[in-house]
Amino acid sequence: MDWLQALILGLVQGLTEYLPVSSSGHLAIGSYLFGIEGEENLAFTVVVHVATILSTFVILWSEIDWILRGLFKFKMNDETKYFLNIVVSMIPIGIVGVFFKDTVEEVFGSGLLIVGCMLILTASLLTFSYYAKPRIKEEITWKDALVIGLAQAAAVMPGLSRSGSTIATGLMLGNKKEKLAQFSFLMVIPPILGEALLDMLKAMKGGNPFGDISTLSLAVGFVAAFISGCLACKWMISIVKKGKLIYFGIYCAIVGAITLICSFL
Repeated sequence: MDWLQALILGLVQGLTEYLPVSSSGHLAIGSYLFGIEGEENLAFTVVVHVATILSTFVILWSEIDWILRGLFKFKMNDETKYFLNIVVSMIPIGIVGVFFKDTVEEVFGSGLLIVGCMLILTASLLTFSYYAKPRIKEEITWKDALVIGLAQAAAVMPGLSRSGSTIATGLMLGNKKEKLAQFSFLMVIPPILGEALLDMLKAMKGGNPFGDISTLSLAVGFVAAFISGCLACKWMISIVKKGKLIYFGIYCAIVGAITLICSFL
């Protein structure tokens, strides 16, 4: 992987981690086009995922600071309830990540066929949530958090958008747009860090966790993913508030159809 490929893939990761179009699916497509695979691809994926998490801390620091200050009061307040909802949302992805992630990857892989199918499923979820008109709730309950967490767990499938699945599910449950995007992005921090750690441990078993990828390529990819992640995170919060997810549904449907066609060529 040269620095230009790292730049492009880093930008793709940063943008698509928050926009509801599937970062895993777009990285799989990009890696396929560039002919990147194996340890090189795994190491790069870990680095850009960490970069996007850091961008979340930058954009949502006020919300993170609010939660931490409340937690250290050591009493059941709004901040503690919010944190506990995040913990509840992590249960499904934690179970899948620890016990079934390798099985999912072995069965479905990251080939273009499954990516195309999951992108179309993402498009369907976004479209359905756009037209659904549930009764609006004032707060995200622990039951909502668990269901949203189940949607996040399903998004281990390559091509099924993590943010798209969680936000669309939350909207269909009747959660307020203003609070949902922030919750969706905050709940993803621990799973992505955990996934990055597991992937790094897997790469280290091979002896050289970074394969043949250069330090320059890793640095370029990291910076590109961080900057684009900051922009995408802030933009996505605004998009959810305005209820414009249908356009991403159309995009996912088009890219998914193209990907399916390419998988049979």
